[in-house]
Amino acid sequence: MRESRVSHRYAKSLLDLALEKGQLEQVHEDMRLILTTVQENRELSVMLRSPVIKTDKKQDILKAIFGGKIGVIPTEFVDIITRKRREGELEAIAEAFITQYRRHKQILTAVITTASGLDDKLRAQVLEIVKQSAGGKAVELVEKTDKALMGGFILRVGDNQVDASILRQVRNLERNFSENPYIKEY
Repeated sequence: MRESRVSHRYAKSLLDLALEKGQLEQVHEDMRLILTTVQENRELSVMLRSPVIKTDKKQDILKAIFGGKIGVIPTEFVDIITRKRREGELEAIAEAFITQYRRHKQILTAVITTASGLDDKLRAQVLEIVKQSAGGKAVELVEKTDKALMGGFILRVGDNQVDASILRQVRNLERNFSENPYIKEY
């Protein structure tokens, strides 16, 4: 819980600074880059959390990775985080920043999970349906694939979830067959 509070506080400070400087969109893109980089590189994530590696070495590595790729505000922010020995929280801070950015911009996130992915036509249809149900709010569609679904989809928007997957239908059938009152057990 403490780590969550820390990440939200740092993210809120960064959001306020970006708004004050008029660079919210640029900082958002930079934090997305940082988040995807840390999430996709396990070695980087482990290195950031390692107490054995010294802070100045971590700063050098982060500068080598992100130098020239992110703006001044995120660069200085990452520098401050490492000086305060919070570099292990960088991924959580980036996630919290993106969440607070979406809340600030009133962007609704819809997560659709399918067995094989969506084509462009189906993606546009899903996005349009979610926008209509959201009352015209901006919607960000996050796509996930899960082969276990076998077909169909699971759509989650906020607290609402629609499970129209074949896996769900199979499980419902299994439950119905196991509750069959017509078979007597001897």
